Amino acid sequence: MLRRGLLAWASRVVVLLVLVCCAVSVLYMLACTPRGDEERLGLPRANGPTGRAGSQAAALGWEERHHDHVGSLKRQIAQLQDELQERSEQLRAARQLAGEPAGAPGRAQADLLAFLRSQVDRAEVHAGVKQATEYAAVPFDSFTLHRVYQLETGLTRHPEEKPVRRDKRDELVEAIQSAVEALNSPAESSPDQRPYTASDFIEGIYRTERDKGTLYELTFRGDHKHEFRRLVLFRPFGPIMKVKKEQLNMASTLVNVIVPLARRVDKFRQFMQNFREICIQQDGRVHLTVVYFGKEEMDEVKGILENTSRAANFRNFTFIQLSGEFSRGKGLDVGARSWKGSNVLLFFCDVDIYFTSDFLNTCRLNTQPGKKVFYPVLFSQYNPGIIYGHHDAVPALMQQLVIKKETGFWRDFGFGMTCQYRSDFINIGGFDLDIRGWGGEDVHLYRKYLHSNLVVVRAPARGLFHLWHEKRCEDELAPEQYRMCMQSKAMNEASHGQLGMLVFRHEIEAHLRRQRHKTGSKKS
Repeated sequence: MLRRGLLAWASRVVVLLVLVCCAVSVLYMLACTPRGDEERLGLPRANGPTGRAGSQAAALGWEERHHDHVGSLKRQIAQLQDELQERSEQLRAARQLAGEPAGAPGRAQADLLAFLRSQVDRAEVHAGVKQATEYAAVPFDSFTLHRVYQLETGLTRHPEEKPVRRDKRDELVEAIQSAVEALNSPAESSPDQRPYTASDFIEGIYRTERDKGTLYELTFRGDHKHEFRRLVLFRPFGPIMKVKKEQLNMASTLVNVIVPLARRVDKFRQFMQNFREICIQQDGRVHLTVVYFGKEEMDEVKGILENTSRAANFRNFTFIQLSGEFSRGKGLDVGARSWKGSNVLLFFCDVDIYFTSDFLNTCRLNTQPGKKVFYPVLFSQYNPGIIYGHHDAVPALMQQLVIKKETGFWRDFGFGMTCQYRSDFINIGGFDLDIRGWGGEDVHLYRKYLHSNLVVVRAPARGLFHLWHEKRCEDELAPEQYRMCMQSKAMNEASHGQLGMLVFRHEIEAHLRRQRHKTGSKKS
């Protein structure tokens, strides 16, 4: 009985406690229910009885609540800062117990950063690496916002392409975006600097050393005419890193174009037409040095120079006459050493070369005295008579200068067109003047630069063209030179597919005759 009474009494207590809890919960909900917008803000209705005095009072009340809210947020921020400081001190103490110095990054992070920096130091970024042969040099590819100009194309790929592969496209886009972010970084730009965008990007070059990483050099328009901004980035098979940022002013950088010549008056007349338009009218920072061998047709060449000088008010040229047989190496060497002014940028050029004003800037941007020489890979034009089917169908010259595998190829075996400062040319020893006739002297000079500590920039140049002309290989050439000459002659005629059509033209014509005969037999 006693136990039963206790159970009944306990059940009544439990029920009473539940009722009390429910009542407290209801009162709490009623007290905490949010008010309506009008009641909470205290703003009078448009037709309410309070009038202007009520509006002012409500506004003052709202302002006080706003200040209270701001104060609350500040207190919360201060509290979070204190907690962050406390956590930082705990982490610092833990690192000290682990044997790390205070303020040092984690061991794994430090090792990773050291590895990435070592990749930059190992790569050919700050200084050139001596190469055993010309085949050991890693060439650059060049690119713009929309096109990539590449050397290692093969028979099925194009020398110029809009990247279709997403990885290649994303890689170059990321490099440009990283450069734009670096240019606009508050830590490295002045307050009055204009914001840079991808549209300011002019061109870039890149190459991959398979055991180190990918080097990018990107050029942007500067704030003034003839000014440029260049960034050097390196991707050490990991996060991309900014290596260097430069501001370049090329307004006073003169290019001395040196052309060795013997006869070929018609080609020289065509060259001077392009020179007048590009170098005199558009660029205006060019000197021309013509080194002429012999006296035959010399008066005609001098007449073309003098006529251009009078018509364009151009006095920035030098004419040097040499005796003896033509030697390209000797002509360029004499032209380079004849300059009497301060250090000048030299562009070794042939008379059958067409270049644009953009190329002149590329020549300036990819050379640096004591550090860099530029060996552009020019686009060599095929025989227009073969490409267009008949000489009467050949279009004007400007319409022929299209970078496609049907119209030409990157002349990656040629090293004759080059940009370097005169001081580097003199210090390297110039050309080997014992080499006579066609070919050999340019490869010899290229190898000397590869054996030096200078960075050799080898990349396709989208504004440099070798115009087709019939090549004659003289019997007086040494066997090796004659072989090189014939190889160059074969490469200049047409593409692999076009030459194949010429080789098998008899089979093609026989096939067409059989097809016509079958068609005629069916009709009869």
